[in-house]
Amino acid sequence: MRRLRQIHTWLGVFFAPLLIFFVLTGWYQTVNHDRLKSPADAETWLDKARTVHVDQIYPGAHELTKPSSPKLFQWLVIAMSLALVVTVALGVVLAFRAGRSSWSIWGALAAGILVPVLLLWLGHPH
Repeated sequence: MRRLRQIHTWLGVFFAPLLIFFVLTGWYQTVNHDRLKSPADAETWLDKARTVHVDQIYPGAHELTKPSSPKLFQWLVIAMSLALVVTVALGVVLAFRAGRSSWSIWGALAAGILVPVLLLWLGHPH
């Protein structure tokens, strides 16, 4: 149990800044429907952050002459995604092991699946 908590902590702390960045820029994309035609169109810091989220590059003046390669950053994002899945799974395991009533953990887990599905279904025209 102690080792699981250490792995959960290390993965969570290492990837927390990048996860927060992706959550905030993803949120911004969700509420802002203006899409940039190319990374070179990013003028504000918020547009540049959104470009990192979408194109995995930090846009600059050099983008017009020599495009950046997103490969290294994409590998980091893949690692972050895998670590997030592992961290969330470890969190669920730890919740079951540390909690006194497993029925409330099962209920929260079921609600976490059913509520988004329900909201998507309610938002769909019938």
